[in-house]
Amino acid sequence: MEVILKTKDLTKKYGDKVVVDNLNIEIKKGEIFGLLGPNGAGKSTTMNMICEVIKPTLGTIEFMGGDIRKNRKKLLSKLGYIPQELAIHGNLKAWENVELFTSLYGIKGEKLKNIVDESLDYVGLLDKRNEYAKNFSGGMKRRLNIACAIGHEPDLLIFDEPTVGIDPQSRNFILEKIKESNKKGATVIYTSHYMEEVEAICTRIAIMDNGNIIASGTCEELKKLVVDDIEKITLEEVFLTLTGKKLRDY
Repeated sequence: MEVILKTKDLTKKYGDKVVVDNLNIEIKKGEIFGLLGPNGAGKSTTMNMICEVIKPTLGTIEFMGGDIRKNRKKLLSKLGYIPQELAIHGNLKAWENVELFTSLYGIKGEKLKNIVDESLDYVGLLDKRNEYAKNFSGGMKRRLNIACAIGHEPDLLIFDEPTVGIDPQSRNFILEKIKESNKKGATVIYTSHYMEEVEAICTRIAIMDNGNIIASGTCEELKKLVVDDIEKITLEEVFLTLTGKKLRDY
């Protein structure tokens, strides 16, 4: 299967502190790749380096066959990033937010108007298009955040903990939309510290802790690292065995 994104010895240091340590991952086209780990594991830092929000200390990132730093404008136009921190403007209406971010990719006129409505409809906010984002609930803001990132039809969608602090109904809605986007052809990277989310939607999972990948594979492959009978162990127990941490620790 074609590799859409690859990191080689990706490292980020802040002074003497190593946040991401010689990270080597491959994301295959068409998969939902889960990056599972506690807060502070280095997940968001890794995603920010892939999106060129912050610069790596060392290492390289290849995206769609090219060095992302050497082909920044071209390659970043094929990527959609839904950050952990909301990237919407409260004093803009829902449609204005989507139009603002989508227009950054050179989309204009009637096509832009259509994409705005299609994106809002996709996340279930078309009937709220004229409402100000600051008046939205937490779940609605998260959905609007997604609408702002998908209008240019990216090949790779990065979701960095998109369900933090929202209600179960909104969480389920977002997870279903991620699977729907994947079925339509988008490759997905999904970072989370919610075990059940990663297990529910991801085709392959990497466990990250202290800036390192501890193990990676399908859910079944990860379980086989610990026991022969995978029916007798949960992914949570695998995580505990490999990292020495429980879910309640983070």
